[in-house]
Amino acid sequence: MYEPIQLEKMSNAIDIALKEFNPEQELSLSEIKATDKIEPPVIALKIGDGIVSTLGNILTFIGKAKSRKSFLITIAIAIAISKEYVFGLFTSHLPNDKRIVLLFDTEQSKYHVQKALLRVCDMIGIKEPTNLKVYGLRKYPPSERLQIIEYAIYNTPNIGLVFIDGIKDLITSINDEEQATMIVSKLMKYTEELNISIVTVLHQNKSDTNARGHIGTELQNKSETVISVTKSEQDKDISVVEAVACRNIDFEPFGFEINEDGIPIVAENFELRTATKKDKFDPTDLEDFKKYQLLTEVFSKQNECSYKTLQEQLQLAFKNQFKKDIGINAVGKLITDCKNKGWLIQEAKLKPYTQGAFIRTEMKAVFNDF
Repeated sequence: MYEPIQLEKMSNAIDIALKEFNPEQELSLSEIKATDKIEPPVIALKIGDGIVSTLGNILTFIGKAKSRKSFLITIAIAIAISKEYVFGLFTSHLPNDKRIVLLFDTEQSKYHVQKALLRVCDMIGIKEPTNLKVYGLRKYPPSERLQIIEYAIYNTPNIGLVFIDGIKDLITSINDEEQATMIVSKLMKYTEELNISIVTVLHQNKSDTNARGHIGTELQNKSETVISVTKSEQDKDISVVEAVACRNIDFEPFGFEINEDGIPIVAENFELRTATKKDKFDPTDLEDFKKYQLLTEVFSKQNECSYKTLQEQLQLAFKNQFKKDIGINAVGKLITDCKNKGWLIQEAKLKPYTQGAFIRTEMKAVFNDF
């Protein structure tokens, strides 16, 4: 039943609730026995093998300002409402009777909220999704935003996922412990009573990577999964998504970037493009077919080349394929590795290099046995 609680009247509401509360009855209802048959939670969203959201729990996205948190939300929404849409290892597992998704935006104007909606439409190729409802709550005070969200949650059939972009805007202070506890308690109540997953979005502190305020602390403690979105320092075009805290198996980090049409896409080779000097990138760690692709690009322009030309052309090919520079020393290691694999042929010292046939290392070992 829908019973809104306004923030300014929260203390009185709590007093009334305590008078009506029957601890003996609730204790009996709350008991969990070893003989009870309790089904595991239904999966809502996965990234690779990592379960990031299940029905009955909270998922929280955190990130600095302008880290593209809202773009990550559009990715998750597109995955949730369309079985055909594919984004890397991100997958939806919502059951057919839980396919309705709600998005509440508390910060942006109607124009920008609709822009986000149209972005989702473009991503999935549908002009007007029937299983997505989007609401802009910017004009309302915190207590009314909360009432609207609560009403929608309890009065929308078949909902599975609820996104709240701007959870801090449901309270008057992010550092008010009482309000933080109240909001997170209500989210846990909604998720359990309606068997839905709620996804919240919160800024990180400017000075560290923690979610802001008491509301951030409460959400990090109570969420099933906390995911951070960070702009790469090495490549500002890429936003890196990684697990901060998971009750399930952690997923492998991935990156996304925004294409010329304003649509988020998977960032190719993001590990290489975001590697730091501390990572000590070794080109010999590349997969064999990627090394051979570099050679193929070089020799597509000439049949043979000198060592110096080979170095220069490999640097250009590497930057073209991986959007990252590679030093002369690293190129030298790559050339030696390719020579050892038989992909680069030099008939004698100071002779030019030509491209050899692509034979995987393991296959070469087999041939050598004959």
